[in-house]
Amino acid sequence: MHKVDLNCDMGESFGLYELGNDEEMMQYITSANIACGFHGGDPHVMRKTVELAKRYGVGIGAHPAFPDLLGFGRRYMTCTAAEVKDYVTYQLGALREFAVAANIKIQHCKPHGALYMKAMEDKALARAILEAIAEVDPQTVIFALNNSAVLEEAKKMGIPVAREAYADREHTTTGSIILTRKGSQIKDYHEMAQRVVRMVKEGKVMTHDGEEIAIQADTICIHGDTPGASQLAKTIVEALRENRVQIAPIREVLNVGC
Repeated sequence: MHKVDLNCDMGESFGLYELGNDEEMMQYITSANIACGFHGGDPHVMRKTVELAKRYGVGIGAHPAFPDLLGFGRRYMTCTAAEVKDYVTYQLGALREFAVAANIKIQHCKPHGALYMKAMEDKALARAILEAIAEVDPQTVIFALNNSAVLEEAKKMGIPVAREAYADREHTTTGSIILTRKGSQIKDYHEMAQRVVRMVKEGKVMTHDGEEIAIQADTICIHGDTPGASQLAKTIVEALRENRVQIAPIREVLNVGC
């Protein structure tokens, strides 16, 4: 039986600003990528999100970003590899203490926004993120795009890596993604869900310009800020189960120890 993890970016509210509907999404996912304060999130939100994930039995992961609260971490910044390593270590540490308080462990790390995209192509930044993880806990799973620098460097370093695909973003011919949706917008939840099923079972996806490519999906991202995200998540879960795909925690998908 095919297995796949479902992940979602969460805990991105801060102060008076409320983003996403985390509790509603928790019903459908197995991994929560929790903002660590640099692009979203604050200490109160981080604690609340960790406790919410524990209540729903959802694995938690750090979602580190460039220090860019104003740009929501989606602006590209010029930083040295050493700076990026320290940014990731700092954010991992912030989330880890809330995890310790809740008596749970961080299972994964998924960089956010511009940091995620830049590291997929930049070997030095990829290595910096992975070194930060390795120093803290080398068993932490890193989420990475197919054919990316992060994927290749993680393999070399012996860090467990999950190949990530996207339910609500278009993929490119290289296996990467387009950060902002292009082409015709998919409004049919069923169509989007069947696209996910095909990625998991057949290892194929159609790019935004109509080319079919091979892709491997250990984990599928559903963005909580996508319009109708909870309905999309529900439809995806139903479609996966109907097609005999087991939704499982990422460590079970990868068959790695806790």
